[in-house]
Amino acid sequence: MKNHHYKITVCWTGNKGKGTSSYREYERSHDISAENKAIIQASSDPSFRGDKTKYNPEEMFLSSISSCHMLWYLHFCSEEGIIVKEYTDFATGIMTELENGSGHFTEVILHPEITVSEESMIEKAKELHQKANKFCFIANSVNFPIKHIPKVLVK
Repeated sequence: MKNHHYKITVCWTGNKGKGTSSYREYERSHDISAENKAIIQASSDPSFRGDKTKYNPEEMFLSSISSCHMLWYLHFCSEEGIIVKEYTDFATGIMTELENGSGHFTEVILHPEITVSEESMIEKAKELHQKANKFCFIANSVNFPIKHIPKVLVK
């Protein structure tokens, strides 16, 4: 067993001068950073008074699942001799907000469109999504199933 440690800095940038003196007196804007990496400007979802031009935690959660899955998938394709030329995922997720204001994700569906180099690779390319899901660190950390609807093309 090996532990991997991560460090991230989240800095609130939404103080409009009155701090959190009332719910409407502050912005939800914040910066996410890590050493030697670009800053991500984030906010809350517009439904929660956030800035629609910035990523929100729910979008970043969904992108973490999609990105982790893709990286494992590409790894397994390379091991199996499946030559992937293009990969784009149009991931979707549903977060259910409860009456008390809390909420949780109930569904994530990955819709990857993959281009492989030969028609003989299509079936194995589809199968490897299940293996990638079993290895994905993020998928293994959530309490709901992640679905996959892959589309594999040849180019």
